[in-house]
Amino acid sequence: MTKPVRESHDGPGAASTWAHRLASSSIRVDVSALTHPGLVRANNEDQFFVSQLTRSLETILTSLPDGTVPERADEVNFVMAVADGMGGHAAGEVASRMAISALVSLALDIPDWFFRVDPEHAPEIERRARRAVQAVAAQVVAKGREDEALQGMGSTLTAARSFGDDLLVIHVGDSRAYMFRAGRLHRLTKDHTYVQLLVDTGQLSASEAATSRMRHVLTNVLGGHDDQVHVDIDLLRLENGDRLLLCSDGLTDLVDDATLASTLAAERPSAAACARLVQLALEGGGRDNITVIVAEYAIPGQPAPAPGG
Repeated sequence: MTKPVRESHDGPGAASTWAHRLASSSIRVDVSALTHPGLVRANNEDQFFVSQLTRSLETILTSLPDGTVPERADEVNFVMAVADGMGGHAAGEVASRMAISALVSLALDIPDWFFRVDPEHAPEIERRARRAVQAVAAQVVAKGREDEALQGMGSTLTAARSFGDDLLVIHVGDSRAYMFRAGRLHRLTKDHTYVQLLVDTGQLSASEAATSRMRHVLTNVLGGHDDQVHVDIDLLRLENGDRLLLCSDGLTDLVDDATLASTLAAERPSAAACARLVQLALEGGGRDNITVIVAEYAIPGQPAPAPGG
């Protein structure tokens, strides 16, 4: 399916697209997450993470006239991530846990956090995201080399950060991000798998890829035996009523896009959508661990979403 147009950082009139932006604190986000080991595997190698990042100013005392400085000003960002581990024994659990915990640790070490996206800082935001994920990959590989039981472990990582009505999507592996907008489901990520390469080169159809036994052979992952990783980065503009879905392949292997769309259209709040999506995967056989995050965005001043959205 098509996906929402990527936000441009340059070109004629680019600066005007960033003018008069809403304060991120005015946007309401209904977010929920759920994970399940499935019906076959004894352990759960999936991990999820949802956090709220804030920056605030509150005037306590001042001699300035009323209205000169704000009584209070806030910025609120949301970060969400899904990681699906791979490796023998407990190695997959270790890898997915490291993928998220190391990323959080690296973020906490950054002295200056961006809370808004603008033409000047957008490239730097993307650069930092890519470098952080590459650093995490190197840590996962190093850990695997230190411990023979963890050799070759790896993890997918699909994450998103909303800066007000700007959305940054970060992706490695075959977990996925989708946007449900105005009754249509848009896939935001492309699987980093051998089968996807065959589809891209015309050697396999999309329908054949969906049932191929090779569809889970990853070509790009955090960890494994190679500390070099390709990180997909995309920056999108959110609209009122958008519903973001991040999930592991334990969901998408067993629930098709049409069912994902109808579920996101029907199930509210986000907690109900998560529960229903997990249940659908379990009803489909629950062959793998299942993890979902759903976030719905209410943006003031924008038209109500179209029916079905």
